[in-house]
Amino acid sequence: MQKFTVERLTFDTLTQLPNSWEPADYKDLLTKTGYDNPDDIAANELTDMAHMALTDLEPTEAAQLVLEYLFEDQLTTGQIENLAHQMLTEKLWEENPELEQHEGFFKATQLLYTAYNGKFPRAEAVQFQVQLTAEDAEALSIFDQQPEAPLLRLLAQGMPDNTLLKRLFHEQLDGTSFPEAPSIIWQLTPSKKTEKSVVFDVVSSAYWLDDFKYADTYEATTQADAVAETAE
Repeated sequence: MQKFTVERLTFDTLTQLPNSWEPADYKDLLTKTGYDNPDDIAANELTDMAHMALTDLEPTEAAQLVLEYLFEDQLTTGQIENLAHQMLTEKLWEENPELEQHEGFFKATQLLYTAYNGKFPRAEAVQFQVQLTAEDAEALSIFDQQPEAPLLRLLAQGMPDNTLLKRLFHEQLDGTSFPEAPSIIWQLTPSKKTEKSVVFDVVSSAYWLDDFKYADTYEATTQADAVAETAE
């Protein structure tokens, strides 16, 4: 077990994930809608043009096209058709059982929500900075590989006992195997590091980590996931 002082520095609610849709993505979507020369569109007009091209389609058709783009190698045509209908009413980035697809469902829904002026569910994510200060510099090495699991163990200790993360993943938080962790923390960036502290920028679904906005500075312990030995 490693001991840290955990300090929440910032906390914001987002309706769009940082860098989730780049110009190249919009061009690819335009190509999928049948637009001939997306490379000719000025960079500052790409987003609006992609939205317009999507809204030329029925909402479920547009949802299908976006899901095909994001999940082409992961989902079958039948699955995409079903999910496209569900997207109109369901928060798939929270309700779908496949956690590793949640970030993609969020990206798809945020795009369609904006394009269709609210016909799709409103997507909410959270972004915050958290500073972790160790008693000795060596302890920071726990975040060198697979940092999401030890970080979630620290964050959970700053949230209420009835928070969803604790209720659904108490065994993973207490143990040394948390394979779902990278699907819960969508974006993780170390932004500042000293000898004994590190600041992480965290982006996740409000579904999992909204309760962290109430966290004060506190002491917590954590452990890394056990690394499975791979055969030579």
